[in-house]
Amino acid sequence: MNILILGSGAREHSIAWAVKQNPKCSRLLVAPGNAGIADIAEISKTNIENCDEVVALARREKIDFVIIGPEAPLAAGVSDALKHNGFLVFGPTQAAANLEVSKSFMKEICTSANIPTAKYAKFNELGSAKEYVEEQGAPIVIKADGLAAGKGVTVAMDLPTAYQALEDIFNSGNQNLEPKVVIEEFMEGEEVSFFVLCNGQKLLPIGTAQDHKRVGNGDTGPNTGGMGAYSPAPVLTGKIEDTVIEEIIKPTLREMERRGEPYQGVLYAGLMIKDEKARLVEYNARFGDPECQPLMMRLGAQVLDLLIATSNGDLDECQISWADDHALCVVMASIGYPGKIKKGSIIKGVKNLSSSSSQMCFHAGTTKEANNLVANSGRVLSFTARGGTLAEAQSVAYEMAKSIDWKEGFYRTDIGWRALL
Repeated sequence: MNILILGSGAREHSIAWAVKQNPKCSRLLVAPGNAGIADIAEISKTNIENCDEVVALARREKIDFVIIGPEAPLAAGVSDALKHNGFLVFGPTQAAANLEVSKSFMKEICTSANIPTAKYAKFNELGSAKEYVEEQGAPIVIKADGLAAGKGVTVAMDLPTAYQALEDIFNSGNQNLEPKVVIEEFMEGEEVSFFVLCNGQKLLPIGTAQDHKRVGNGDTGPNTGGMGAYSPAPVLTGKIEDTVIEEIIKPTLREMERRGEPYQGVLYAGLMIKDEKARLVEYNARFGDPECQPLMMRLGAQVLDLLIATSNGDLDECQISWADDHALCVVMASIGYPGKIKKGSIIKGVKNLSSSSSQMCFHAGTTKEANNLVANSGRVLSFTARGGTLAEAQSVAYEMAKSIDWKEGFYRTDIGWRALL
């Protein structure tokens, strides 16, 4: 098969790495890719949010299967355009992707389907939003209603932080964000990511992971797109998982189908666990980054078969072959992230790292300049390792990170801490 993956991050690098191992993959093309992906696949500098460009690329390259990695092409309707032109696609329609794109839409689904989640209110005017926050008090959660690259959520522990978050959203000028916010009660507990492959009401759980969203050790500092992750997440026990499927995932799929927008792709449920009960924090319409990296490391070549079955309706015939193992990912980012960063610094030592089925350095924001590997984004590298225990995987991932010569980069030193206490 000729396979096209859309995206340029470590998530897409890890998917490409897994797909490449499957003998069904005869040719692998990634758009727009990055310096690491270029080592295992052909690269196309196509604008992946332009439906016409992506369809033209798929036609020209005689693509048999398209995997959409990030959320932006889904929001732009690329999945719809490809399906309309006869291509087999992994990824929900533009309307179904509103489960991620619109926080208010997701909350409406929760209300309609009686899904356990945080109490909320939505506002499209700054003054009334501030009044509501003042009435509710802190801590409180402020969410931008739109795509914000993983940085549209503020967990405000005091009122000044909440007010500033509201002002930032309403005055951002970000064309992906409507002048609208969802304000939620602060939920206590432990957050975990649950991934389910879905086609209509058919579903197949594909694993759990725990992300580290805060920039600093001990989960301190501002939210980021994710500084590391590990899989599986022990906090999501089998018993809780069964309840989540019955009380959260299945009602969501039924409600989406009832509305005429059946969901096909991966449904990523962010959950808050407290006292062995789960509430839905949010949905994403694609694999998480960095959660995808340890998931792909554990699943390997079978990923391609699972994604194809999700897309062609054969999901009910699938089973996952799990090893009794663990995987952990450490993200290395540019100093200043998630705030202002400098691009263009040279990274040394990556090509000396070992690559195998148990350890990989997945690239996110990298490019090549005059044979040098150069940082080109906030999050830059994902050191990912498998092991018989989480401690084993953690040790290998950090050995990889320590071997890199890049003074302009940093990483958290406590990824996995909750599970290793």
